[in-house]
Amino acid sequence: MARTRLRRPASSGAAALRRFQEKAGLDGGELTALAADVDGLPAAGWCAGAVVLAGRGPYIALEHATGWALRYGSYDPEAADGEGRGVELPREKWLPMGADTVFDLASITKVFTAVAAVQQIERGTLELDAPVTRYAEDGVPAPDHGITVRHLLAHTSGLRAELPLYEYNTAEHAELLWREPPLTDPGESYRYSDLNPLLLQRILERVTERPLDVLVRDGITRPLGMDRTRFCPPRGWRARIAATEDQRKPWAKLNRGLVHGRVHDENAYAMAGVAGHAGLFSTAYDLAVLCRALLSGGAYGQARILSPSSVALLLEPPGLGLPAGDRARWFTGSLSGRAAGHTGFTGTSLVLDPVTDTFLVLLANTVHPVRTPADNTPRLTAAAHLAEAVLA
Repeated sequence: MARTRLRRPASSGAAALRRFQEKAGLDGGELTALAADVDGLPAAGWCAGAVVLAGRGPYIALEHATGWALRYGSYDPEAADGEGRGVELPREKWLPMGADTVFDLASITKVFTAVAAVQQIERGTLELDAPVTRYAEDGVPAPDHGITVRHLLAHTSGLRAELPLYEYNTAEHAELLWREPPLTDPGESYRYSDLNPLLLQRILERVTERPLDVLVRDGITRPLGMDRTRFCPPRGWRARIAATEDQRKPWAKLNRGLVHGRVHDENAYAMAGVAGHAGLFSTAYDLAVLCRALLSGGAYGQARILSPSSVALLLEPPGLGLPAGDRARWFTGSLSGRAAGHTGFTGTSLVLDPVTDTFLVLLANTVHPVRTPADNTPRLTAAAHLAEAVLA
């Protein structure tokens, strides 16, 4: 597991790219087919634009952008004979997608919350099998439902998928989260829930006395040099951020208009953009750095963010914080049985495979200009291309 930093081809020429693909032990034909498939996604209506990055070991063997980061100003549900259609901005206001485009990661934020939690487990400030009520805020009613920190990380707490926190004042969020009873006995079954990382956020902020955005910055993004990954991106980044949705009822939960440069998730928005389940913005390259660090046992270059045993805790199937193995098959497809990763509602995904030392980042603005029924086929197709690309 090399600690070498990621390497890009010295030039954008085909010959330089082929040399990198050969060094990585990846078949160039499969990666070309992967890029071609991604090129077709905007025309197919899956997204307005996308960025795909794939590599093996320290080598980035494919980095490709297509389509538009911003194309629509709104969504008209009555257009096209009631089928609905995006209302395009004037052509000069469209923003092309680039390899350095910044995306709202949505639920990939959960990966960073999980890493921050495991860091505190390493330091002894948090216990994996401790009841979460041990860490409840003073004065907040917190019935003991038998949920542990491990249950939160593994999504086996039994808690329901979400709570409409955006309907309440911020001061009420703590009590709402802590008093929520599980639907099934903790540890009994897997139930993906935003409430798990939201409770982890409150626990982390309690035991460290620091907010989550500071924990992520100081413990993950700054040591790894991920300087395009953060909560609440500054306005100066807006021209490089992929737009998301014309957020209006009834298809959305709030009436906000076009969301561009601000967090898409309604609960994260109600929490001022910093939440354990959503809110981070990042680029494909920065996410590849995180993948490389995890595949290298928690180290990248001269930085170490986790011990190898802590990385194993995260990645060993079924995964703590990152779905792995059979739990991730719905988006890792034909990659090895140990492949892990995460997806996000806005169209984001990352995959890392410890067996083949490969990683794949596919970022798209599938909710621009409006959310559509989930279609995981492009993620599975991309993962299949990467699996087929792996040479001995």
